[in-house]
Amino acid sequence: MDEESKKGLLESVRKFSTPPFLLKTYMLVEDPATNDVVSWNDDGTTFVVLQPAEFARDLLPTLFNHCNFSSFVRQLNTYGFRKVTTSRWEFCNERFRKGEKELLCEIRRKKSWVRKRQHNSHEDERSFSSNYAVLMDENKRLKKENVVLHSELTTMKRKCKDLFDLVTKYSCAKDQKTMLCQVQEEREIKKKNKIADISENTNIFLSPMII
Repeated sequence: MDEESKKGLLESVRKFSTPPFLLKTYMLVEDPATNDVVSWNDDGTTFVVLQPAEFARDLLPTLFNHCNFSSFVRQLNTYGFRKVTTSRWEFCNERFRKGEKELLCEIRRKKSWVRKRQHNSHEDERSFSSNYAVLMDENKRLKKENVVLHSELTTMKRKCKDLFDLVTKYSCAKDQKTMLCQVQEEREIKKKNKIADISENTNIFLSPMII
């Protein structure tokens, strides 16, 4: 099979396949068990979400893995659904009708939405590249600051060590001086005591001679 044939086959498959979103939505509307929450209108040309809160809380998570009603409505808009009235959540699409499930494969997303999504994707890529460049520059700046801070910290550690050594040396010298003073004081006291003892002994020895 040549490339043209493959492309034609893929296009046919794409054309006649039904988007999962539409199938899931059709299942919810078609199910009689959910008629008190969402159902067809009288002639089956539109569907009405009668209780949006319950629809989002109880039904959406069963098929869409989320409970965001606004997101569901946005998806409807991308497939060409329109809101019929402002008084309630009633939507219509000429190919979304009761009992005509085979028409679903003819519903396609709006091209403008696809282009917008592609545009947003390109914008996201450019934004990511820009943010990445900013982060890289910031990383380089922080690395430089880290080197400077490390150098300053090393200098401060060295100064603190020098100061500690100086204080220790001064403290030791002061202690030695204090000890020397104490020794000198003790010597002076001993000397005075010795002189006092000699004087006292002399007086005792001379006392009989004076009499």
